[in-house]
Parts: sequence; structure tokens; C-alpha cells
Amino acid sequence: MVTKQQRQRQLAREKFERQQERRGSAQARRRRRNQVIAAVAAVVVVAGAGAWLAVAASDDDDKKTTNAGASQQPTAPPSAPQSPAPDTKPKTCAAPAPGDPTKEQFGAEPAMSIDTKAAYTMTLKTTCGEVKVALDAAKAPHTVNSFAFLADKKFFDHTKCHRLTTGGLAVLQCGDPTGTGTGGPGYKFVDENLGTAGADGSASYPAGTVAMANSGPGTNGSQFFLVTADSKLPPNYTPFGKVTGGMDVLTKIAAAGTADGGSDGAPRENVVLDSVTVAK
Repeated sequence: MVTKQQRQRQLAREKFERQQERRGSAQARRRRRNQVIAAVAAVVVVAGAGAWLAVAASDDDDKKTTNAGASQQPTAPPSAPQSPAPDTKPKTCAAPAPGDPTKEQFGAEPAMSIDTKAAYTMTLKTTCGEVKVALDAAKAPHTVNSFAFLADKKFFDHTKCHRLTTGGLAVLQCGDPTGTGTGGPGYKFVDENLGTAGADGSASYPAGTVAMANSGPGTNGSQFFLVTADSKLPPNYTPFGKVTGGMDVLTKIAAAGTADGGSDGAPRENVVLDSVTVAK
């Protein structure tokens, strides 16, 4: 017999998968449109400029659809305006350090420069406290190499952790300089260190696991998630580290919940990565 908790976990996993798939589809549509725009612009400059404006507006609509969720259905308006109850609970995280996320993009995955036999530590200095992560360079060399490269370029500095899930799936997602869930470094790299699915099709991602978020096989970029409580997901997300310090920080963020009180959305606390470093 399936328990209520198992059903909630199943629904959370399915929602996570659907959202990742929609984000990947939206990115593919944008790439195809940009190629068409470039071809038109090469033939007729004026017409090309007009086409760009039209597609840019449509692209914004795609983002809205992706973020809102394609499965939403229209509902009847309420009989009277409903005002949400004011959120009076004080927030505990500090204000972000001065600065803005980078807009720099990179054309290809960086060349391998790490020592795969060495130990590396990633330090996340967040507005809610410091989190330390032991990176597994032996089992996830491409991932750790990418993080070392991006951290050295200060790619993660001043970026917002844009997504929190609670309940059956418990993760905090970070690493997108746009804060929308669609951004990345401009390159993608292979999956690594994937586990084996159990009888239910999922694998364990224990609390403290740090893994890559993606939109399908081989689409890793800069977005990653920190598991705040034992969770199960399909073994499609590269685990590349383990939290060794600051688990209490993640627990505090998760306990505060989402901004809208749901089980999946922007964190209620303003979680910003003031700086991210990787040291050997």
C-alpha cells in the first residue's frame, strides 16, 4: 500500500522532472529561433531587425510560460478580491554584499586543470551563513573542474538561489546568474557519477548531497542543488560533493519555506551567494 508520504514524494519528483523538461524545451526553441533570425538578418537588414523584435517578445512569453508551468489551467475568477495574509514573520538572513551577477559567457567547457587525485573544498558564503562542500574530483572530474573554473572567474558571486522545494523533495537550487532557472555559463558538459535506479525508478540523494541540475542528459552547466533532507530522484543528476559544514544554514533556509508558502518556489529568505571559492 502506498503511503501518503510516498505519494507526496512521487508527485514532487514528477513535478521536478516536468519543470526540468520544460526548461530544456524552451532553451531549444530559443536556439532555433535565433538561428532563423540570423539568416533573415543576413538577407534583409531592416526586415531582420523587425523579426528580432517580434521574436524577442515571443521569447519573453516562452519564459513566462516556462516559469509559470505549462500544465496550469485557466480558472474562474474569485467572487471577491482575495488578499493574502501579511507575512509578519521576521527574516533572519543578512543583506547581500554589494555587486551584481556577471553576464560573462564562455564558448566551451574549460580544459581539464584540476588534479583528480586531490581533495577540493568549495566554500559558499551566503547571506544566510557559510556552507562548505567537499568536492569529489575522482568521481566527477568534469564537474569539479568546471566549478573550479567558474569560481575562479567569480561567475557565482552575487547570484541568487532561485528555487526551494520542500516536502517529498527537499532541495535548494542555485548557480543561475539570471535568477530565472534558465541561465548558465554558455557551455554544457557530460553527466558523471550517476547511481543506479532502484525498483521504484529512483535513487537516493541523502541530505547534504550537492548535485547538478539539468534539462536532460549531457546538459550540465552552472546550476546545482543542495539537498536539505533525504530525497529520492531518478539517477539523472550528477552528485559531485557533500556538505561538510553549514548544514544548519540549509536547514534554516528550508524551514523558512518558500515566498508564497507552497512546496516549490523562490525561497522566502533572500538567499544570495555573496562569493563562491574552490580550494585544493
